Amino acid sequence: MSDTLEFDLDVYLGRIGWAGERRADRGTLRGVHLAHSCAIPFENLDPVSGRAPSLDLGDLMAKLVHGRRGGYCYEHNTLFRHALEALGFRVTGLAARVVLGADRPESRPRTHMTLLVHAPGDQQPYLADVGFGAIGALLEPVPLKTGGEFHDAGRRHRLVHAPHHGPLELWVLEAHDGKGWEQQYAFTLDPFEKPDYEVFNWHVGTNPRSPFTQSRYVQRVTAERHVLLHGNVLTETLADGTVSAREVVDEDIERLLKEEFGIEL
Repeated sequence: MSDTLEFDLDVYLGRIGWAGERRADRGTLRGVHLAHSCAIPFENLDPVSGRAPSLDLGDLMAKLVHGRRGGYCYEHNTLFRHALEALGFRVTGLAARVVLGADRPESRPRTHMTLLVHAPGDQQPYLADVGFGAIGALLEPVPLKTGGEFHDAGRRHRLVHAPHHGPLELWVLEAHDGKGWEQQYAFTLDPFEKPDYEVFNWHVGTNPRSPFTQSRYVQRVTAERHVLLHGNVLTETLADGTVSAREVVDEDIERLLKEEFGIEL
């Protein structure tokens, strides 16, 4: 991406709290991925307020890094792509169908941005994604291969192939919820570019039928807990699987965003 040269790696790494190595290798990829996932919240406060967020690099730095806000998949993964490329990784943008809760992959459009990452000298590509707003999201990148499961910072994932009508293999990311495997999203390896994501972003961020324009959705991940504010319901899921939920009144939302998610409006 041409505007990678404008990316301030030092400021970004300070935002996510990463003080480790800056090599383009598996260890750095895993560490930076986890640090980003835990430091920058997922939120749709712009779309639910009636405006699609900007994907320009300067605006992403101003909002997610300097402004200490969060964002949704296009914002997170666009910013993360710049970071990875600044570190020396080769990154391909992908588009996925969110199939969580769907009967079949074809029933959902491609509206999720995810990333395929290659490290120099490493023949194994990795699926990386810091912008999937669900408890089944990746916390660390996973190898792009089938035939086993991956343990990423306490979560369990696997990749499987699913039949479909296209010429490319259909990959499906699945997460284990403690009871069984649940499909998260499906994707092929054909590349998508910035203009594609601009179109997706405008649709998801402005369409009145989009779930992101209808209800507030904010989440934050730590090693001990996953916190989700959906509308006015705050749900906390602990590492041992314990779940608690409570209703929040409108007057407490701004305080809650600051205290639980680190977001100051």
